[in-house]
Amino acid sequence: MSMRTAILTALVPALLGTAAGLAPAHSEPRAPAAVVTLTYDAGAAGPWANSIDQAVRNWNDAVHNVRLEPASSPASADYVYEATSGWPQATLGPVFPGGSGDVQLGRQAVDEGYDAIRITAHETGHILGLPDDYSGPCSELMSGHGPGTSCTNAKPDAAEAAQVDINYAAGVATAHRPRRQVVIDIWSGRTLTRSH
Repeated sequence: MSMRTAILTALVPALLGTAAGLAPAHSEPRAPAAVVTLTYDAGAAGPWANSIDQAVRNWNDAVHNVRLEPASSPASADYVYEATSGWPQATLGPVFPGGSGDVQLGRQAVDEGYDAIRITAHETGHILGLPDDYSGPCSELMSGHGPGTSCTNAKPDAAEAAQVDINYAAGVATAHRPRRQVVIDIWSGRTLTRSH
C-alpha cells in the first residue's frame, strides 16, 4: 500500500502540471480591437424622436461590438433617421464609420397599426446588416410586419444580436463595405429591394 501511495504522490503533481498548461476546452468570443461607434442624426425625424431613443437603447443593450450614438453635427453622421409619409426603408449595411446610411421612418406603417418603436428598431437592424425575415416569430425583430400589428416587440433576439456582433467583430480597420442596398419594408405585405 505504501508503494501505491508513493506512486500516486509522484504522479498527481506531474498530471496537474501537465493539465495546467492545456488550453481551455472552449474559448470566449473574440472581442474586436475596439468597439465600433456609429453616429446618427435624427434632426429630420420629427415625431419619431422617442422611438429612435428607445430603439437605439434596445440595440445598445443587446450588442457589444458596435455602439450607436448621436452625431455631434448632421454632417458627421454615419447614418440619418428621417420621417417620411411613405413606407419604412433603410440602407442594408452593415454601415461603418464614414458611411452614408439612411433610415426613412414611413408614416404609412404606423397608420396601418404597426408599432413605431418596433419599426424604428427593425430599420436600425438593417443599418447594422440584418436582412428581413418576414416568416419569423414576433420575438424576432427582423420579422417586421410578418407577425401582424399585434406584435410590438422592439428588441433583437439573441441570434440577431450575435449576428450584429459578428458583423462588427473585426472593428473598423478591416471593415468590409458591401455594395449599398436600400431595403423598402412594405409593412402591408409587399417587399421591394433596390441596389445603389
